[in-house]
Amino acid sequence: MTSSSASAAPPPPLVRDVVSPDDPRLADYVRLRDTSLRKHLEFEQGLCIAEVEKVSRRAVEAGYRPRSFLLAERWLDALADVVAQSAGAPVYVVSEALAEEVTGFHVHRGALASLRRERRHDVSDLLGMRRLVICEDIVDHTNVGAILRNVAGLGWDGVLLSPRSADPLYRRSIKVSMGTVFSLPWARLPDWHAAPSLLQASGFLTVAMTLAADAVPLPEIAAQLQQEPRRLAVLVGTEGAGLSERWAAAAAVRVQIPMYAGVDSLNVAAATAVACYALGATSPDSSSSSSPGIRGDTGQSSG
Repeated sequence: MTSSSASAAPPPPLVRDVVSPDDPRLADYVRLRDTSLRKHLEFEQGLCIAEVEKVSRRAVEAGYRPRSFLLAERWLDALADVVAQSAGAPVYVVSEALAEEVTGFHVHRGALASLRRERRHDVSDLLGMRRLVICEDIVDHTNVGAILRNVAGLGWDGVLLSPRSADPLYRRSIKVSMGTVFSLPWARLPDWHAAPSLLQASGFLTVAMTLAADAVPLPEIAAQLQQEPRRLAVLVGTEGAGLSERWAAAAAVRVQIPMYAGVDSLNVAAATAVACYALGATSPDSSSSSSPGIRGDTGQSSG
């Protein structure tokens, strides 16, 4: 026997004797649609749930450590390499009917993983980056997941969330993000009130997405930033009322997306995607001098 084979980790056990939804070994997967229960359980136990094969794969590839897997038989081959990387985490092989009874919904793709919850970045890490999206009180898990996916897919660097924003590691956020939550840097701001001034003091041009009367059309700001690139922090607000008056007023620039057909605004995740795409060509190495419409170092209104 070679030294490498002797030191290799044993393959994870395939556990096939789980036949009851009350089996305590499945506690990580119970009632996944019960938001109140899941928030309590997941924070108390330090776990999060990845759903579907691609998301589970991205989690493990990003270095998140599985506690266990809950798989239908037909997913064993597709996830064999992922399971092999998982340091002996048990694989509960169950019928899809049993999985549905445990989780509370039809797990039509038959693959779930329970992962050890991690805090990988703090605010100071993200303040060293060049293009951020800042979420103020985005309370819908679907929107948080979609924003994370948009930010990652459009090449931005990370997301900061206000204290009351939804959990990026909740199952629904993870699924909608298609697992980008595991690799995209994000962190939660400890102080909602001071966020705009913190960003400006860190060298960001703060851009508030708002319907305020003095908001500049997004294409105008994008054109100016093509000539005068800046480090950017785009501020987006809660699903109903949008950005708070404090965040909107404190931002260096207030911007809106031109709309038609009597529609005043887009869903916050869609608006974030538009803003990231339109403003995505800026460079962190360029001048920070100001030009009309872009106030460089203050959040005060020009009147």
